[in-house]
Amino acid sequence: MAAYRESDPSSIIVMQQPHCLAIPYVKSMVSAGLATLSCVNFDLSAAICGKEPMNVLCIGHGGGSIPLFLASKIQGAVVHSVEIDPIVISASTKAMGFPQYAVMTKSGERACLSPDPASEVLWKGIHERIQLHESDAEKFMSECNTLYDIVFIDAYDGEDIFPNKLWDPDSPFLRALGNKLHPVHGTVVVNLHSDVDLSDNNSSGSPVFHVLPMGKYVYNVCRAYKDMLLGHTSSRGGLAYTVSAPWVCNTSFVVCRGFGKSKDREFVLNSLLSKSLEVESMVGLPFTCLEYLKRGFTIVS
Repeated sequence: MAAYRESDPSSIIVMQQPHCLAIPYVKSMVSAGLATLSCVNFDLSAAICGKEPMNVLCIGHGGGSIPLFLASKIQGAVVHSVEIDPIVISASTKAMGFPQYAVMTKSGERACLSPDPASEVLWKGIHERIQLHESDAEKFMSECNTLYDIVFIDAYDGEDIFPNKLWDPDSPFLRALGNKLHPVHGTVVVNLHSDVDLSDNNSSGSPVFHVLPMGKYVYNVCRAYKDMLLGHTSSRGGLAYTVSAPWVCNTSFVVCRGFGKSKDREFVLNSLLSKSLEVESMVGLPFTCLEYLKRGFTIVS
């Protein structure tokens, strides 16, 4: 949304709509993350009302739609967003309407000591609970002291590749993530791009996007997260699964601690679908979670 004073056309104020998640894969990530978190006895209703905190980490900021959405919908959400590229941060705050007051300095202080009057009108009660850090994800994870309830990862380099150090089992990042993820209900949602040629098995020449198959690269990423966060055996319980985002070549991978030891596909899927209806009602989602949870639902073994 953009507005300006009629007496001063140059006084343009841009505000990102916090309730809007325009991209299908982002809706998929949020749907899967909140439904899964609700399945492991995290009191989402208390967090929505602000009675309990909900610590959220977003790695890869983009335009900031996930941090804004969660902070606006969940009063107890405290959101840390980490972005390595200062150009992305600048574009987010100057061109995409993300609140400037959320930007943090290298020393961990707010870049703006106090919000300007316009920001107070637009974002009061929301921007105070968001921190946007310019940092390498590995460095941030090793230095932060927060125990996160849910983590969203959507980080790709300039060549559209998910960085190896964000999924290498021997990397400091995954070890630090395991230590900073809540041991009982901690949930991680990762956006992954399809690594298969969807037109290979389609004689018509038109790619089919209903269910994305899992190629070797995506599978290796999923296994690395599952093994590091849940352990190499199933004795600790937990769940790892993927769903396909509609209309785009993206897969949402979810790994969650504390889900239990059941690996029965129908039981797990029905549990998620049931909770998703509660999430839609409690959060007031402007879309249904169902189509983002049941498309290509696959348990990662």
